[in-house]
Amino acid sequence: MRKVLVLGASGGIGGETARALIAHGWEARGLSRTPRQGDGIDWRVGDALDPATVLAAAEGVEAIVHAVNPPGYRDWDKLVMPMLDNSIAAALANGARLALPGTIYNYDPAEMPVAYPDAPQRPQTRKGAIRREMEERMRRTPGLRALILRAGDFFGPRPGNSWLSQGMIQPGKPVNRVMTPSRRGAGHAWAYLPDVAETFARLLHRQDMLPPFARYHFAGYWDADGRSFARAVLRAAGRTSARIWPFPWPVLPIAGLFDVTMRELFEMRPFWTHGVRLDNQSLIETIGPEPHTPLEDALRTTLVAVGCLSEALAGPR
Repeated sequence: MRKVLVLGASGGIGGETARALIAHGWEARGLSRTPRQGDGIDWRVGDALDPATVLAAAEGVEAIVHAVNPPGYRDWDKLVMPMLDNSIAAALANGARLALPGTIYNYDPAEMPVAYPDAPQRPQTRKGAIRREMEERMRRTPGLRALILRAGDFFGPRPGNSWLSQGMIQPGKPVNRVMTPSRRGAGHAWAYLPDVAETFARLLHRQDMLPPFARYHFAGYWDADGRSFARAVLRAAGRTSARIWPFPWPVLPIAGLFDVTMRELFEMRPFWTHGVRLDNQSLIETIGPEPHTPLEDALRTTLVAVGCLSEALAGPR
């Protein structure tokens, strides 16, 4: 049985990728600071900041998925690179491929309406600069086989940090309104977590055919006008007459004085005023058609999972 270590398996993209790989016949190990069980994952107790723990958890694996992030965006500049260095060391020790879920933050949205996997990266945010450095660290490490899959903003039934569940709707309550962060007319890329995870699983399943440093883009759902995704949320919730409200961006700088998460979210505003569409042609050439759940089906599943819609009202899938 093929073996993979997923760092961040208790989170959104990490957990979904672990489950997708298990469905493809892999044995998936997860690393957590607290004891866990379930999901078919072989859970190990440890911290991604501890190099010895990561190295021990990675023994005998052929792939490591680095999907771990500091909680609440805290101490990104201090913690992100040490965690990545531990994963790089473990991958090299086992001859494993290191897979990283990437983002659009590497790009300057004002100059990059369509991004190709090898497009120049000139980030204008601190988070984007760290993301670029993460990829560069992987590219410059001799002997490391790497896989980077960039995608838009995540949503799904187990989303972790998500603009949809944290900023656009209120989990646990019926959808009476949707707040959209997008400037009217500005496009935005969305990615359904189970589809991204299935894409990772298909890429890793044929990793021997990939180049040593492989980069791909997951196109996902493209909201062309900054409102179509919000309208789809209302249709999925059966609330087409509910209102779409603009996101209260002016409040975030004030909230950011007391909350680091609000401050980090405000830094991402340029990606909601300028659209960055991801070109997935090289991905299609590698795995065939991109995994794609119909948008309203994906949103209904998400709304049920976060407590905004009952199974009975969601209807048949």
